[in-house]
Amino acid sequence: MERNRSDEKTRRKPSGAAVPRADLTEALYRAFFEEWAERGFSALSLERVAARAGAGKAAIYRRFPSRLAFADAAISTLGLQIALPPAEHQNPAGDTLALWFRARAVLRHPLARRILPDLHAEAARSAEMRAINDRLALARREQAEALLNRAVCRGQLPEQVDRDLALDLMVAPLYWRMVVRGVTPSRAELAMQSRAIEAGLKASTRDSARQ
Repeated sequence: MERNRSDEKTRRKPSGAAVPRADLTEALYRAFFEEWAERGFSALSLERVAARAGAGKAAIYRRFPSRLAFADAAISTLGLQIALPPAEHQNPAGDTLALWFRARAVLRHPLARRILPDLHAEAARSAEMRAINDRLALARREQAEALLNRAVCRGQLPEQVDRDLALDLMVAPLYWRMVVRGVTPSRAELAMQSRAIEAGLKASTRDSARQ
């Protein structure tokens, strides 16, 4: 009997600090992005974020020690969505197209279109926000690099491909069109652009860059 009582104590939940609820964390992320999109990061209020999420400000500080830490965690969740690997295809154009379809789904969201330009503006003024922005960019480039390595291994792209230029070609055109210009390309337009990117990738070798 003594052992049973001990087991029961072991299984009992701690009565100290509240355990953060995943559903409330998601609600806080959503409220944080809505507040950021509406007012910009410089005017973002954690009190208003908490009110949007139907929570108290203490719910935020149990999870994040500062507004910047909150931004880092929220943006990291977005980066993970972008970094999910697309299905494998048999050529660079197909891989690029699959990458763009996934990125388009994220970038066409009205909150993303309003937050990302403000994120870049804040990154120009803040070293801490620059580090957050760089991690988000790295997630996009790592995904594109995996596709690039796959094409090189299949012999569809030359070993001497200029990787920095190739990664810019694979990621930047869609981002420029959607975030900077505010235009959402159709599937047919993406397919045409992915074929153009494939031709550009084949031509973007380090040897040709030195000539």
